[in-house]
Amino acid sequence: MGKLYEELETRGLIDNCTDPGAVRSMLDGDEPVTTYIGFDCTAKSLHCGSLIPIIALKHLQNAGHRTVAVIGGGTTLVGDPSGKTETRQILNRQEIRQNVEAIREQIGRMIDTEGQKGIWIDNATWLEPLNYVEFLRTIGRHFSINRMLSHESIKIRLEREEGLSFIEFNYQLLQAFDFLRLFQGDSKNIIPPWRCVMQMGGSDQWGNIVAGIELIRREGGGQAYGLTFPLLETASGSKMGKTEAGAVWLEADMTSPYDFYQYWRNTEDADVVRFLKIFTFLPLDEIARAENVKGAKLNPFKEKLAYELTKFVHGEKEADEALSTARSVFGAGAEAGDSLPILSIKSEQLNAGFWIVEAFARSGLAKSNSDARRMIGQGGAYVNGRRVDDIDVKLTADDLEGGQIMLRLGKKKHARIVLEE
Repeated sequence: MGKLYEELETRGLIDNCTDPGAVRSMLDGDEPVTTYIGFDCTAKSLHCGSLIPIIALKHLQNAGHRTVAVIGGGTTLVGDPSGKTETRQILNRQEIRQNVEAIREQIGRMIDTEGQKGIWIDNATWLEPLNYVEFLRTIGRHFSINRMLSHESIKIRLEREEGLSFIEFNYQLLQAFDFLRLFQGDSKNIIPPWRCVMQMGGSDQWGNIVAGIELIRREGGGQAYGLTFPLLETASGSKMGKTEAGAVWLEADMTSPYDFYQYWRNTEDADVVRFLKIFTFLPLDEIARAENVKGAKLNPFKEKLAYELTKFVHGEKEADEALSTARSVFGAGAEAGDSLPILSIKSEQLNAGFWIVEAFARSGLAKSNSDARRMIGQGGAYVNGRRVDDIDVKLTADDLEGGQIMLRLGKKKHARIVLEE
């Protein structure tokens, strides 16, 4: 199957591994290996933080291995404390079911979850029917409180004022049980007949993954493995996938394909090569051409990064539109593409004078009139590429260029005003 382990390592997708030699042999061997990753469903969409796990599963599928995407309809009822500074909001079952379905469809657009390369499964299938006392007797007896308290994610929470709820403390047992069920299979055909021997996840999941491996060893024996990915920050130290407006979601109605594209197009220079390796499937020798490039000459590589990721998440059509829109927005005198947010107004409004504050608020670039006033006052608002500092300015027909008025807030947020037909 090739040198998959080396490929993942070179791309920066491996942070830690329970047995590097054995995992390398499995991933590079001739027999397909079954691996799983769990996905939280506390929202109706995944965000950029889930891209590395999904991309890793895609690499495995491309190499001929089999993957299981476990959507946490059961574990979300409890809430994973890993990497969290406070208790998660408890969702009701209907909300969780809706999120499970939405995330199932979302993941299915990026990797195979319905065929021979991979499947998806909701862990509520085996977690919800559990008898609590029986679960404690058969599974809980294998867990040491001392060892659980030693895990970094638990220690961090215990040091904070919010503490750690008992329901969250149980999460590790449930995730370990997931691994056990997928490793053992069952007689009801709920779980596919592929013995799942490896779990992957972010580096904050290391303790949970190791707990599952240990549970498999204690419950009847068998060797399982774990591999974690790095939790990324940008070169400037900011959290990956976060903006002033919040998380960068993978669902189009939460973060538009254009805004998603622009997020990646504005990658810091120091991150371009690293992100091309991690977030795209471009050949490494092609990516290497960007290693000694600096300044404006990096822009084509940033564009490639943004395009490839938008295509992977949203599809080729949306990626083409985002690329076309971005080029037209930043190209002198060009007309913006259809995927840019549009505010349609009547010609009478423009002839009478359309208040600049209302324009930024109604276009969605600002949250409210007061937010628009603040941003304009801070010098962050632009009309047709020219900065506007005066909140009393009114747009008129004289501001139309090519049948539209281009608005920009900061460096990344754009919209256009057009006249109603």
